[in-house]
Amino acid sequence: MLKLYTILFCCFTSILLLSCSPSPKVIEYGEDNCEFCRMSIVDPQFAAEVVSSKGRAYKFDAIECMIRYMDQENGEFSLLLVNNFDKPKLLADSRVSYYLISENVPSPMGAYLSAYSNLIAAEQMQKLKGGVIYSWDELINHFTNIRN
Repeated sequence: MLKLYTILFCCFTSILLLSCSPSPKVIEYGEDNCEFCRMSIVDPQFAAEVVSSKGRAYKFDAIECMIRYMDQENGEFSLLLVNNFDKPKLLADSRVSYYLISENVPSPMGAYLSAYSNLIAAEQMQKLKGGVIYSWDELINHFTNIRN
């Protein structure tokens, strides 16, 4: 009987821990609004999402809105996610994506910013459209320098 209680306790604890871990929420295109600018999120090639340490998801119509929101809120974020231009509707870790700022690839809020799943995809788009490629850290520094 003690063994059964131990198994049940372990199962209950596992379920409790899993239910509390932050996870992405599905972006409902055409229904959800951007947390920063309040515009409707309609383009899956540019959407982004932040999940707080408490599990609350904040959705954005553009990566630049997500960056500006993070700058204003200074919160603890568990997940930073972007839709890659080359893989729309698929939220990916922002820290492993690459970013292109090109005036020939307009984004919803006018920063000409798009994300790519890997460096090769970003370089291919850069060859077609021009622009500058950034890693996540470089992109954050770029936006910080623009603000200052």
